[in-house]
Amino acid sequence: MVNHFLKLSDIAPEEIQPLLERAIELKAGATSNALAGKSVAILFEKPSLRTKLSFWVGTEKLGGHPVHFAPEEVGLGRREPIADVANVMSRMSDIAVIRTFEQSIIEEFAAAASIPVINALTDLEHPCQALADTQTIMEQLGGVSGAKVAYIGDGNNVAVSLGYAVAGLGGHLTVASPAGYTVPGESLEGANTYGASAGGSVTQVTSPEEAVASADIVYTDVWTSMGQETESAKRLVDLDGYQVNPRLLDQAGSNVKFMHDLPAHPGEEISDGLLYDSRSIVFDQAENRLWAQAALMEKLI
Repeated sequence: MVNHFLKLSDIAPEEIQPLLERAIELKAGATSNALAGKSVAILFEKPSLRTKLSFWVGTEKLGGHPVHFAPEEVGLGRREPIADVANVMSRMSDIAVIRTFEQSIIEEFAAAASIPVINALTDLEHPCQALADTQTIMEQLGGVSGAKVAYIGDGNNVAVSLGYAVAGLGGHLTVASPAGYTVPGESLEGANTYGASAGGSVTQVTSPEEAVASADIVYTDVWTSMGQETESAKRLVDLDGYQVNPRLLDQAGSNVKFMHDLPAHPGEEISDGLLYDSRSIVFDQAENRLWAQAALMEKLI
């Protein structure tokens, strides 16, 4: 059976910790030739800096060869049927890394593929980001179990995957969002079920102040994600009051750390300069995309 990573829950809760420990080992200098003589096809239908760079460099660090396809080169389901692309890539590469829009696209791709398929972001989830996020929390706090994480803003794909990962490791995520921007009910229920055996939880509230009280980590993401540009003006109004700034961080735990998956929009979801606040660990978090994904590819191949 081919192992795919299309949603965070595609790996069992008890598999997350060893994977993140391996990521930390690789970051500390451990070497691996898991992809020696193998190729990784990187097919992105959305722009990317961190995801493209981290998969490219991570593939090379494991001894493999990355092959990148820009949006106009393939056209999943438009220029060529999704199943046809999956079959061709399966014949010529060893892992497919897909960044696209609807979750159904990557699910259809994986159903036709005979190689591991990795979700590098869809509208539903961003599971690779969640691996890097929880690796970063582990490094800062010594573990995720029992950690209090606050997520402020749009309950989007990043929030969904983060919820599964934090809960699966026994941590507690509180999401603060206005009406209309909360984590989908099915995802909220799913994350709590996923994390039940570890004692983890995900809770939805509306008040940012309530969410950050005693928090070890405060996390946010952009208010307007890729593909939502036409909604930008409305989102700026609806999410007003959900900015993360020094005042809000001051209401969290005394040793709070600030996280953001980037790119950020200062003046919107964060105040100017917050990425460089002494409490910010966003660039450690960005670097960990490389190591978490390298460990993931090593696991799946």
